[in-house]
Amino acid sequence: MKKFSKYIALSMLLITAFACNNGIDDITPLKAGPDESAPVITIKYPLEGTQIMVTSPVASINIKFEVTDDIEISLVKVSFDGTEIASYNNFIDYRRLVGNILFNQVTNGEHTLTVVATDLDGKTSTRSVNFMKVPPYQPKFNGEIFYMPFDGDYMELITQTEATKVGNPGFSGSGKSGQAYAGATDSYLTFSATNLKNSQFSAAFWYKPNASPTRAGLISISPVGEDRTKGLRFFREGSSTSQRFKLNVGTGSGETWNDGSTIDIPNTWVHLAFTISETACIIYINGEVALTAATAGAIDWTGCNTISIGSGAPNFAYWDHKSDLSLFDELRIFNKALSQIELQAVMADGGQPQTYVPKYNGEVFYMPFDGNNKELISQTDATAVGTPGFAGQAKKGANAYAGAADSYLIFPTSTLTGNAFSAVFWYKPNANPDRAGLISISPTGEDRTKGLRFFREGNATSQRFKLNVGTGAAEVWNDGGTVTTPTTDWVHLAFTISETACVIYINGEIALSANLPGAIDWTGCSSISIGSGAPNFAYWDHKSDLSFMDELRFFNKALSQQEIQTIIDDEN
Repeated sequence: MKKFSKYIALSMLLITAFACNNGIDDITPLKAGPDESAPVITIKYPLEGTQIMVTSPVASINIKFEVTDDIEISLVKVSFDGTEIASYNNFIDYRRLVGNILFNQVTNGEHTLTVVATDLDGKTSTRSVNFMKVPPYQPKFNGEIFYMPFDGDYMELITQTEATKVGNPGFSGSGKSGQAYAGATDSYLTFSATNLKNSQFSAAFWYKPNASPTRAGLISISPVGEDRTKGLRFFREGSSTSQRFKLNVGTGSGETWNDGSTIDIPNTWVHLAFTISETACIIYINGEVALTAATAGAIDWTGCNTISIGSGAPNFAYWDHKSDLSLFDELRIFNKALSQIELQAVMADGGQPQTYVPKYNGEVFYMPFDGNNKELISQTDATAVGTPGFAGQAKKGANAYAGAADSYLIFPTSTLTGNAFSAVFWYKPNANPDRAGLISISPTGEDRTKGLRFFREGNATSQRFKLNVGTGAAEVWNDGGTVTTPTTDWVHLAFTISETACVIYINGEIALSANLPGAIDWTGCSSISIGSGAPNFAYWDHKSDLSFMDELRFFNKALSQQEIQTIIDDEN
């Protein structure tokens, strides 16, 4: 328990001396008056939905909060997951407490921070926030047990384990996604294979071939000696113009050969994968089956203690399956035999152009925010301003967009500017700041007779969602409806604009409809802002939104209520 009373006298003397020396009047007591309201609690950190991502299994955080009361605070208690970690009952400023607690016992998982404040009259307030500590990477795919992005280090992100480096492998700045592993002579990486030895096995990665030397090992989990009845070996053989990718699997009593298929050399990035079950092993090149071979049972892992990446060495270096000087990126290993559909989903996540077929009539834009800011129909990445992030608490998929101060996304409007427009998305509000821009297609300057602006305004307990539409000669306001905050639930927001009306929907229900005198005027509207009104509608404090957003879709038509409700049902 923290006590502050013994410092009051000294503090007051210091304040008085400072005030006299600087021409400032002494503090004048105010008449207390009636005690009308309970204490007000503001938790400044962590916020609702905060994710703490550090490599250590236990983290420290600075808990920051403020309590104010109209008359006098009597008691403040802070608890972490139901256990009290701090208590205050003496206050220098009896109407205000600014708390700052260094708490060093945050483990992986979900947590709840609660502050309870009581005033002198016995009135009590409680405020809680939910947050998480997670490893920097959470598996994105079913069965994923190993992931190396090679972005400047050799760490496997799921177990937070650094590879053992043999020789001098390096990095290439021209990776498929970020940096990539760059092979070197007599160089490779090893890991313990303990967690990889399952009855089924799959590996998938991006590969930019260097055919010199003309044969090399890529991935090997093999016992000591020339024994191919145990473990597995994935390698290449060929010439300076063609390389064949092969797989050898040991099932204990025998070995299975899969002679795969070839790619032409030189070549750009190629997606390689293989899957092994108790009955078959399959090699895939760019998501397509290269060759299937029958297996006589599960892999026999006897004596297979390490995995080698970038070489067959040390245990499969014979037949010149030594170090590979090629580039590797986005290596993932699974404890199951992936289906072709699952494999193509992994490939699409790693940067391969993905064919997304619009699900709904009139859909022209779709951003799921699953670890990137790519619009899937055009396969175009949004431009990030500031440092927007991702939240693991998605409505659907692996991630959601997480707003940040002075941050948002910019996207060109070339496919969006028709006579009608609709937007739908899931939204988890953060009412701090108490107003923000969500979606803005606006010209430069304070001109609301062109484009559209969807935004929120309110306070800590209620937020109103509004829409402003420019039709050339005029602007039309739709004051929408409200959502109670804070809320842990996802809210579905939508708005539709035709040539005669604009409608705001909340959770599929009409919040408000407003008449329009004509179609949207898009003059000067060259880009759309997501997560802020900035840069062109940042006035009136419609700046960055710190909320979460997921499954954002735009349409070149005014959706009906039934169409919006169908989308909600599909995504729930």
